[in-house]
Amino acid sequence: MPAFLRGGAVLLALMGALAFAGSALASPSPVVGHVYVDGNTTGVNTIIGYDRHADGSLSPIPGSPFIAGGSGTGSSIPSQGAIQVSSDGQYVLAVDAQSSQISVLRIQRHGTLGLVRDGVVSSGGSDPVSVTEHDGLIYVANAGSGDSNYTGFILTRGGHLLPLPGSTFALPDTAQPGDVLFNSTGTNLVGTRVGTSQIDGFRVSRFGRLIPAPGSPFPAQGPGPFGSEFRPTDPAQLFVSNAHGGAGAGTVSAFSAAGDGTLSSIGASPFADGQTAPCWVEITHNGLFLFTVNTASADISSYAIAPDGTLSLVGSTPAGGLGAASEDARVSTDGRDLYVNETGAGVIGEFAVSGASLTPIGTVPVSTGDGAAGLASH
Repeated sequence: MPAFLRGGAVLLALMGALAFAGSALASPSPVVGHVYVDGNTTGVNTIIGYDRHADGSLSPIPGSPFIAGGSGTGSSIPSQGAIQVSSDGQYVLAVDAQSSQISVLRIQRHGTLGLVRDGVVSSGGSDPVSVTEHDGLIYVANAGSGDSNYTGFILTRGGHLLPLPGSTFALPDTAQPGDVLFNSTGTNLVGTRVGTSQIDGFRVSRFGRLIPAPGSPFPAQGPGPFGSEFRPTDPAQLFVSNAHGGAGAGTVSAFSAAGDGTLSSIGASPFADGQTAPCWVEITHNGLFLFTVNTASADISSYAIAPDGTLSLVGSTPAGGLGAASEDARVSTDGRDLYVNETGAGVIGEFAVSGASLTPIGTVPVSTGDGAAGLASH
């Protein structure tokens, strides 16, 4: 081959290699999981699904949003836990607050969602705001006037919700429940009463019914107990945000939960975060750090959790969107990222997690508007 042709061939080969390398660099980060948000849309409720990439970014799942069947309110739901992924990873459970129903959707290939046949059922009250699940046992917090309660269900292997007879625990109209959740062993359940600044503590019987702890409901340690989370590595430690203390007066409480559901204060609880309206609480999977979303001051406070449950404030990170009204938050299943539903900006904020430190990655739009509620990771 003439020299000038050989030179041209080499040049073409180099150009091809560079083009291939550029294409590889431009390809999206691999999908490693999914994130779901209750769209809370009026008319027919929908669930927004996102692919979670290895670099922590989110992108809409093709076909999202997915039909949930019930009806949402179209405005913010004042609660934590409006949407959950079942512990077996097969189903998404979401509240339909306007139609007083719960929807069950099956997680399909590539993270798409399909409504289970007969998968929309009555919530057992009105205005459901929060749902929790442990090994197929489900409780819903209903906040509606006249029939506010906690009501239990059984989730079958086929994804159907069956009411649990005798499970309903009535609440006063003034309670305004904000969260209901199991501990990691399913032996205890708590619920926050935002309206009366109290916390319900229960032991869960072998049949799934709730047995109130002696002295329950317990006084909260600050006005407006809102979000709550049991420590993943210690089912006897509970943390609750106190949202209504006023400007710069937000706190997070730490409780020890006895086997019968009795709550007692840990150390010098509550622990100040110096911010306004800490509403949502999330804890890293290793149980070492706690994040609380300060809705009114548009930031996220980070605490270190000592072995005995004592909290030490590390600092605060600005929310990734345009301002206040950040809401529910969830750590990814691999623990590497934190996602925050920033309703004031109409986006999901993306943060890389390193110990107590949060590094903003970016944001992704929420297609259903600022009424979207909750976050769930899969």
